[in-house]
Amino acid sequence: MKVEEIMVKDVVTVKDSELVIDAVELMNEHEIGCLVVVNDGKAIGMLTERDMLKRVLARSIDPKSTKVGEVMSVPLVTVDPQDEVEETARLMFRMEIKKLPVVEDEQLLGLVTLTDLVRFQPELIDALKKLGIIIPRRMEKTVIHYVV
Repeated sequence: MKVEEIMVKDVVTVKDSELVIDAVELMNEHEIGCLVVVNDGKAIGMLTERDMLKRVLARSIDPKSTKVGEVMSVPLVTVDPQDEVEETARLMFRMEIKKLPVVEDEQLLGLVTLTDLVRFQPELIDALKKLGIIIPRRMEKTVIHYVV
């Protein structure tokens, strides 16, 4: 199975020059946990709930005066729409990443998440365990929710 078969195609994005408070409002409006950060139409980073906790709240940074580009996660790890789901899962576990933008020729095509992977291929997790790939602690909840 290819990534393009399970990816979300309507990705909500934010510019790196926008304020964090506006990004938070966008995330709340769409009820999502991350935004792909774009600059001149190219995906350059991710802004996640964890980024908000670690880089904004924990440091008492003002979200009304801080730009997304100052707190986003970089470098951006991406996958190709033709990548195999199994390889994408291995990459997620190795890098401890739960969300990966799907990019082709520098253009953002979609987003694939750990939830997408385990929802569409729960047997994939068992196969990865048999190969000795350890599921990172921060990913366990999602895996257990969909597999068990």
